[in-house]
Amino acid sequence: MRKAAGPCLLYISSILTEPKIMSVAVVKSPGNAACGVSCRLVLALIGMFAVFACEADTRDHIIVVGSSTVFPFSALVAEHFSRSGPFPVPSVTASTTAEGFRLFCAGAGIDTPDISNASRPISTAERTACTQSGVKQMAEIRIGYDSLIVANSVAANSLNLTMSQLWLAVAGLVPVRGRLTPNPYQNWSDIDPSLPHKRITLLGPSVGHGTRDAFVELVMEPSCKVALVGIAASPEERKTVCTRVRTDGHWMDVQNIELTLGKLASNREALGILTYSYLDQFANRIHAAKIDGVEPSVVSISSGTYPLSRPLFIYVKESHLSSVSGLADFATEFLSFCAAGTHGYLADEGLVPLPTPELLRQRAAVAALLRR
Repeated sequence: MRKAAGPCLLYISSILTEPKIMSVAVVKSPGNAACGVSCRLVLALIGMFAVFACEADTRDHIIVVGSSTVFPFSALVAEHFSRSGPFPVPSVTASTTAEGFRLFCAGAGIDTPDISNASRPISTAERTACTQSGVKQMAEIRIGYDSLIVANSVAANSLNLTMSQLWLAVAGLVPVRGRLTPNPYQNWSDIDPSLPHKRITLLGPSVGHGTRDAFVELVMEPSCKVALVGIAASPEERKTVCTRVRTDGHWMDVQNIELTLGKLASNREALGILTYSYLDQFANRIHAAKIDGVEPSVVSISSGTYPLSRPLFIYVKESHLSSVSGLADFATEFLSFCAAGTHGYLADEGLVPLPTPELLRQRAAVAALLRR
């Protein structure tokens, strides 16, 4: 739905080289004019300039940004959504949860994203930034569950690790004889003699990824707090210690998480921090360690018995519900039984479905968006 005067931004949909990624190229007029206000687009053509006045405050193309973990689910929903209705294929791009919230919270204007994919809840600081930029109402919708896994090549033996052992392998500083010391552990057997006498090599998501945030929250902070009992340190020092990974070559940041699969194939001693969806899709290439004796599975993740399980979200900008065609309908498709149900197409993609009572609660929240 556009005003007759035409849009003040040109949106060009194109399929990129990555599968299932849709992008929107935004061509702005001089002076950074944005949709929702009058603007002039100046085009140069063989020395001649044509000036077009334009005005628009609606858009028929949904823009989704954020988490690379949620991306494949969102992209699949976008495909089904466009096939089953009159709406164009939504633009879905992948980066990190933090970057998605940054773009989502940049403002309430029609030139900003409508949905942010997230592999963790929005933080207080991010919500404050949203409010300060005019994004005062957003719907938080839980779409299903995923979990972190500690994976290695199927050509190597899988491990059985405790949360404490995993933290001791990763942490930059660890307690040794009552003092915080740069991590001295070179091999897994240095941490516990029952573990293999193999070099500690861990590949993990870089800062900004929701998967990294989840690893800090689920693994590092709880184990660190227990280990630091009785050690003199200020609250600021404790926070720093509990979030810092080692930088001596035993932990390597990976910006593109998918690259971890290739690195695990080429280094049988390496372990990678991935998500359950990768295990579901690439069971012929990787397997996962047990954590505290529990193996990751659909049942253990959805029940919460697997220690590294976590919910996944989409955040919908409520101020765009009346100006972006099909926005509430897209959210409805996401939480439909055909998509998010136990036997839905998202489960086939690796999403761990919500238990039925929780799915019904989320569907009710989405139904409320349709009425606005």
